[in-house]
Order: sequence, then structure tokens, then C-alpha cells
Amino acid sequence: MKKVTDYYAKLAKKMGYPARSVFKLEEIQNKYHIIKKEDAILDIGAFPGSWSLYMLKKLHVKGKIVGIDLKNTGGLKKYSNYTYIQGDITEEKTINLLKNYGPFNVIISDAAPSTSGNKDLDSLRSLELVRAVVNLAYKALKEGGNLLIKLFMSEDASNYLVKTRELFLKTKNFKPKSSRSESREIFFIGFNFKRLNKKNT
Repeated sequence: MKKVTDYYAKLAKKMGYPARSVFKLEEIQNKYHIIKKEDAILDIGAFPGSWSLYMLKKLHVKGKIVGIDLKNTGGLKKYSNYTYIQGDITEEKTINLLKNYGPFNVIISDAAPSTSGNKDLDSLRSLELVRAVVNLAYKALKEGGNLLIKLFMSEDASNYLVKTRELFLKTKNFKPKSSRSESREIFFIGFNFKRLNKKNT
């Protein structure tokens, strides 16, 4: 396990990416093609910048990317089609600010809560964050758009995803090879967002 972890971390450093998580997005993109070059994209939990940098370097995005995180990454200012916002997506003022940059063709989130070591508590915090991302998608994702969210699997998360699947024409749960084998993280992918009246999520 350690050898695998070290492999992706070293490869990310060699390729100029701040974190190994870039290979998760790369695998998802290569398999499902959720992002097109001309898309307007919102990257939630953008710190330290690997996902945004991947899209800027590898996809040569003709559209625009907006990154947001509680922390300030600040390392991608040279890209004219990239905007970084330091803020909290659970706050209404941040949601309203992001709406000004949208609507988005794609919303992606590698955001994760601060872990406590308590699996049940960490799963609950992860689910709360996922709810916040989906709430934002109601307000800022274009009809026909795609959504990618990381979450920690639990019974409550599985039940929540059942309702979330109703918002899309097709959905997938996916665990990239570069995810740590002991991790409970998976990625929920929603294709072709359906603009429905908001339900209780």
C-alpha cells in the first residue's frame, strides 16, 4: 500500500502537480469524459490546485474555471481563464457570489471535511459537505450539466445518493485506482442534470 501511495505522490511531484489527487480526476476524465474544452467549470475544494491545474494544462480549456476553497491556493494566477475564490460554500454570500460566475457546465468537488479519526463522524461531515455541493448545483449547474462529488461511503450516504440520482439522466459511483485501498471515498458522477423543482435533499 505504501509503495502505491508513494508512486502517485512522486509522479505528481515529477509532473508539477501539488497533490496526488490529480490522478483521480485524470482517470475519471479518461473514462467518462465529463469535461469538454469549452466548458465553464466550478472546482470546489480546489486547494492545493491539482484538479484546476490538470484542467488548465491537459484540457487546454477554452472556457473558464472557477476554483473555491476555505484555503488560499493562489498559485494559478497566470491563467487568464482561471478565477480563485477563498470562501465557504455553505454560506449564502458565497453561493450568491458563485452564481455570478455561473451557470456552470460542470461542477466538480474533491472537497473533504477535516477528519477526526471517528469514521461515523467523518462520514456525517462528508455527507453534510456533499449536501452543500448538491444545493449549490441546484443554483449554479446548467441543465444538461455534469456533477462530480467525492464522498465517504456510509448507509446514510447511500440513501442520500438514491435521491440525488433522480436529478440526472445517468449516474455512476466510481473509485479510481489511485485512491487508497483502505479509503472509503468514492466519486459520485451525475450526467445531464435535469432542471427539476427542488426537492428536500
